[in-house]
Amino acid sequence: MRGQEPRSTSSCAACRLLKRRCNPNCIFAPYFRSDEPKKFAKVHKVFGASNVSKILIEVPEEQREDTVNSLAYEAEARLRDPVYGCIGAIALLQRKMIQLQHDLALARSCLARYTATPSCIGSTDVPVIADPLGDFPAGCGGSIDSFSWNLSYELNQEAHMYDFSQIPYV
Repeated sequence: MRGQEPRSTSSCAACRLLKRRCNPNCIFAPYFRSDEPKKFAKVHKVFGASNVSKILIEVPEEQREDTVNSLAYEAEARLRDPVYGCIGAIALLQRKMIQLQHDLALARSCLARYTATPSCIGSTDVPVIADPLGDFPAGCGGSIDSFSWNLSYELNQEAHMYDFSQIPYV
């Protein structure tokens, strides 16, 4: 845990941003190191230093690092999407999950229909069909239904807004 690491003589990112002297018992120092100034800047912009300090004091010491990481993630989400914040990312993932469940059910249905049709292999009296998927309904590979395509396109367009893989402190 970073709380037990020895501190360098420089100020933490919080005290630097707030332009105050960082004393040895600074509550921010173990979690907002001096080499991560953007992390505290984002948290401070969304929650405020006073509120973050109060939150950290109320949380048990063994949970503070996770608390700070959650605050940083929530602040990043709120800055990216001021209206919905984390809820927007959650809603997007839920919509994607529903779409994928729909696609899986459709694929299973098509597979069941395909395995249920009699096989024509080895028969000489039945002509070979050039389009093996031609007799399936449109939802089973004949063509892409516009609703699924539009929803998938919309989800992919929104996905870039909620890509939190680039956050350096998570």
